[in-house]
Amino acid sequence: MPAWTPVLNQSGPAEFMFRVFTAIPELQILLFLLFLLLYLMILCGNAAIIWVVSTHSALHTPMYFFLCSLSLLEICYTSVVVPLMLSNIFGPQKPIPAAGCGAQMFFFVTLGSTDCFLLAIMAYDRYVAICHPLHYSLIMTQRLCVQLVVGSVGLALFLSLQLTALIFTLPFCGHHREINHFLCDVPPVLRLACADIRIHQTVLYIVGTLVLTVPFLLICVSYGLIAATILRIHSAEGRQRAFSTCSSHLTVVLLQYGCCSLVYLRPRSSTSEDEDRHIALVYTFVTPLLNPLIYTLRNKDVKCALRGGMVSKRSPESS
Repeated sequence: MPAWTPVLNQSGPAEFMFRVFTAIPELQILLFLLFLLLYLMILCGNAAIIWVVSTHSALHTPMYFFLCSLSLLEICYTSVVVPLMLSNIFGPQKPIPAAGCGAQMFFFVTLGSTDCFLLAIMAYDRYVAICHPLHYSLIMTQRLCVQLVVGSVGLALFLSLQLTALIFTLPFCGHHREINHFLCDVPPVLRLACADIRIHQTVLYIVGTLVLTVPFLLICVSYGLIAATILRIHSAEGRQRAFSTCSSHLTVVLLQYGCCSLVYLRPRSSTSEDEDRHIALVYTFVTPLLNPLIYTLRNKDVKCALRGGMVSKRSPESS
């Protein structure tokens, strides 16, 4: 009998269900409040960066344009996952139609891929600023910055559409399929297929290489050239200033690429579904939350602009 027979025998539309975090009501409440708090902090922190960059002309530079784009991306990225995740914490498992699961996977992969491409673009921006400061304004024009962001989104859309469409041509066993995850991510959905998935796994590795390995190598090359340039700076103050503009970005890069590589580039035989779910919590909550914290706490321009905005808002009230 062919592997897809169980799917043909089922009645009604296909559905997926997410495995619950816990069945203990007290822990459900704690998890709900924790995830809700983190989600609100992500929204407020990234919205604050978008507001401060948009309203302060001194921050209308390529570096802050990319930072603003990254913050907008993080808001969309977490909003694709967290609201549905919160709704599934309480009560029994709630089914999600195959179309809804495919839509979440498509947008999650698209936004996550764009995030990785954008981090590589930000590394290139720092390379031009530090290694070619006299030509920076000529190279990093507004038109080029917009083209880089639009190109990242376009490439991510193309790769995500191909991958999602390929996965949802697979037959899945049973009517109610339980995903051992809190979102319709590629690896846990692939595990539910009742067919040969070697081709699909190969495509996933190819997409993972294009989204993770290639941008990460470009980032490494950029920072290798940046490090060589910084070491040639004679003054200690100049070296420290140049390094401080890169350290925040490097922190986010290592966390984002490290966690995603563990999920998408490890051999399937060495992966654990529970491990993948725990790692996914990091790039769903921790990385989007760290972006505004790292960039505001370590960036004097953003901190000054935020203070100025708060003072200007209070001054009319006090008068």
